[in-house]
Amino acid sequence: MSEANVYSATGRRKNAVAHAWISEGTGAITINKRPFEEYFPTLTQQNAILATFEVSNLAKKFDVRVSTNGGGLNGQVGAIRLAIARSLIQFDAELRPVLKAAMMLRRDPRMKERKKAGRPGARKRFQFSKR
Repeated sequence: MSEANVYSATGRRKNAVAHAWISEGTGAITINKRPFEEYFPTLTQQNAILATFEVSNLAKKFDVRVSTNGGGLNGQVGAIRLAIARSLIQFDAELRPVLKAAMMLRRDPRMKERKKAGRPGARKRFQFSKR
């Protein structure tokens, strides 16, 4: 991948973080130096990532390289989707209304709540004993 015309962005969902670099190419997607189909084996996860290109009518026009960590697989899918959408906007600002209408530019802020002191979990309490 040459450094000319490479667009990059960061996406987050829950505790997952993804950095995506897109450049014009044949549609090859690499995630953490592994093929896209190997990293995300289920069709639902694959379609969620490809949906960004389908909405913007740019399927098979970009090579995507992604580095992701944290969270679970579905959290990483959402983070990658946001990162790709943000980098497509860098490529062409006219895509912003289309991607925004398709809810591709929304970050999912839900995160695991921290454990509180004196409790077994974030909200769970120890069993109450009157006597």
